[in-house]
Amino acid sequence: MAFGLEYYDRVIALESEITLLDTLDELFLLPQTPIATPRAYWTDSKPWPLSTTLIVVKPSLVELEKFKRRMEEGGDITLVKMHRYDMEILNERFEESALVLPHRPYALRTAEFRRHNHSDYLGGVDETWDAEKVYKEGKIIHFSDWPLPGPWVMWSEEALEEMQPDCGGSHKETCAERRIWKGLYEDFRKRRKDVCKLLSAPAPDWNETAAEFHYKDVPKPVVAAPLGEVAASSGQPLLGK
Repeated sequence: MAFGLEYYDRVIALESEITLLDTLDELFLLPQTPIATPRAYWTDSKPWPLSTTLIVVKPSLVELEKFKRRMEEGGDITLVKMHRYDMEILNERFEESALVLPHRPYALRTAEFRRHNHSDYLGGVDETWDAEKVYKEGKIIHFSDWPLPGPWVMWSEEALEEMQPDCGGSHKETCAERRIWKGLYEDFRKRRKDVCKLLSAPAPDWNETAAEFHYKDVPKPVVAAPLGEVAASSGQPLLGK
């Protein structure tokens, strides 16, 4: 819908699961372009696709209508099975014409603090990873630690033990990666409570989630759930509580 805001010269659209670490004012001074966004450096495909974490948009009702038509096409069962989401639709339209922003510092992810190989984010193998430096230079951070739920959902002790940065293999010692990672989630929950007056949703059953996450090599029947069940399982109804 950002494309429909034609009464603005430029709009910055952000994912909901993010925390701003610094101002983004400089993005309003970019060269004129229909869209500017960083690439999804964490994906396996090359070249990396455009990301939807942060999008600088030149509003256009013409583009809005084009996107509406593309989304309506998603009703076709074949396209639905292809998992065409906002990122896929964005790439179909702007993959070859977008102004590409550096993913560093505009697309930092919480999962980066859990990884052991940071060459993709750093841009090569010559630079030494420094968690504090990366955190301080970041402008935006996207909460992305699947299968952990969004930052508005609490953790169970089992989930935290398994998914937190391992500090080089030690689950008892602390390190910058773990301190920063946990601090980001705690800050989000505190601001959500203080500003939005909303408590975090209760933690889901981690054993069930982890079992599904680690389930491999065994054929699993595919069952098409009714739309209502899919919506209920997403956790969205909990957000208003």
